[in-house]
Amino acid sequence: MAIDWSDNIVIANLADEPALSDELSMICERIEQAGKGGPVPHAVLDFHEVSYVNSSNIAQLLRLRKNLDAHDRQFVICGVTDEVMSVLMVTGLNSVFSFAPDMLTAIASIQIAEPGQG
Repeated sequence: MAIDWSDNIVIANLADEPALSDELSMICERIEQAGKGGPVPHAVLDFHEVSYVNSSNIAQLLRLRKNLDAHDRQFVICGVTDEVMSVLMVTGLNSVFSFAPDMLTAIASIQIAEPGQG
C-alpha cells in the first residue's frame, strides 16, 4: 500500500499481481485527484518484490509518468528485479523511466533535485 514519506513524496512498496495493478491504479488516481487542486507529490515505486509486469502494468506506469510530468514532479522506480528490467529493456522503457538501486537513493535523488532543498 502507498504511504506518504513526506508531504511531497508518495512511496509504494509493490508486490506481484493482483496487488500490483490495484496499487498502481490507486496511485494514478491519487495523483490525478491531487492535480485537480492540491499539491501533487513526487512518486517512488519500490519493485523489489515484483517478479513480472504485464502490458496493463506498463500502461499504468506510463499513465503515472505522464501525469507526474504534467505537474513537473519526479517519478523514480527502485529495486527493479532482473526479470522486470529485462521486460523494460525489450520494450525500450528503460530509457523512459528513472531508476535507483534502492528506496533511500530514490528519495535522496528527489530531495536533491527539489528546488529549495539543502
